[in-house]
Amino acid sequence: MERDLTRGPVVRGLILFSLPLMAGNLLQQMYNLADTWVVGRFLGQTALAAVGSAFSLMVLLTSIILGLCLGAGVVTSQFYGQGDRESMRLATGNALLLIAGVTVLLTILSYLLTEPLMLLMRIPEEAVPPLKSYLTVIFAGLPATFLYNYLASVMRSAGNSVTPLWFLMASALLNIALDLLMVPVLGLGVPGAAWATVIAQYGSALGIGWYFLARMSDMAPARRHLNPRWPLVRRIASVSVLTSVQQSVMNFGILMIQSLVNSFGVPVMAAFAAGVKIDAFAYAPAQDFAGGFATYVAQNLGAGKRDRVRRGFLAASAMSLGFCGAVSALVAVFARPLLMMFIDPSATQVLDIGVGYLRTEGLCYMGIGMLFLLYATWRGLEKAGMSVVLTVISLGLRVLLAYALAPVWGLPAIWWSIPIGWLTADIVGLIGLRKHLASRHREAKTGV
Repeated sequence: MERDLTRGPVVRGLILFSLPLMAGNLLQQMYNLADTWVVGRFLGQTALAAVGSAFSLMVLLTSIILGLCLGAGVVTSQFYGQGDRESMRLATGNALLLIAGVTVLLTILSYLLTEPLMLLMRIPEEAVPPLKSYLTVIFAGLPATFLYNYLASVMRSAGNSVTPLWFLMASALLNIALDLLMVPVLGLGVPGAAWATVIAQYGSALGIGWYFLARMSDMAPARRHLNPRWPLVRRIASVSVLTSVQQSVMNFGILMIQSLVNSFGVPVMAAFAAGVKIDAFAYAPAQDFAGGFATYVAQNLGAGKRDRVRRGFLAASAMSLGFCGAVSALVAVFARPLLMMFIDPSATQVLDIGVGYLRTEGLCYMGIGMLFLLYATWRGLEKAGMSVVLTVISLGLRVLLAYALAPVWGLPAIWWSIPIGWLTADIVGLIGLRKHLASRHREAKTGV
């Protein structure tokens, strides 16, 4: 179902378009949580620490692909807002070639650089074998990640956020079932958890591919749309590559924090692995709401309705901040029971570390909620370079503070560095956005 976000009530349109995105990411987090729960409960804290480190690395790698898909979706959304379906198909065809090539290269490099990546992450010796066995399998899912996210991005650029949800739902249920079969029943250990994820990823990718070709052929690129149009390729690349860089810088910073955490030993690794999964689940709706807002901004920019962009940002900010504030309160209150879903109650040291993390960083979700919204707004305005700047500020400050203060202050320095980075980037992003929108408003009034 296509949805035109350039018309109708702003809040209603944002909610109806974003709800399937939020539900989809929650499902995706569900099968990430399933991996963590099964591994933590049936294989112990060393395996949990390994899978947690693998999660940080895979988020970095998949963020490159996701960033390219998100950036390409901005261009196709603008063509949709303009009502130019032929240019939209040209954009999807050229984006397909660009992102598929990057995915092939990324998959090859992932296998070649497995050992150096593990050294960079400072993995304790006892966690190296399970981590390596997990990565050997999980890297095979990168092409499926590309196909699903590429097609989902094309559908969402036309306002269809519902169809990708159904395939993600089926994938999540399949992953959970395979986790329970392969680890506790078949005894395949950490590689079994990885195989469950990869099989589920290919299921969703092939399913959405079949649907797209069978039911949405009018949006699918034909052979003529696969011929490179260099001005269009440069336009797509200018947004998608910068978006990918922004996503990659963000997750490289997270990987650097993971490396510092790993230096404190397996109990801290296990606590951080569980805490990060709770984080991802807690603020996933805010992240996907922001993703929906990027489509809203791009469609309205294409239609020349800048005033709707301004009104939409104010409404989206209020909704995102309200949600994140409520979630922060819940996570702070129920930190220990949430952690006990992944950590054996007898592992009191690990639980205490995790509670300290969640009651520091988890109280500040409003900061990351606003930052997600700023990333999306700048991306929708085809100013993805500003998203990179905000990411460098947020992650650079986080890494700098954590590495400088952790030797003196210990783990609290790492935990507090995260919200400090968010808040600083929020202030810079809001000031920049206010200036940008004011200058464009003056240009529109004067005709300059």
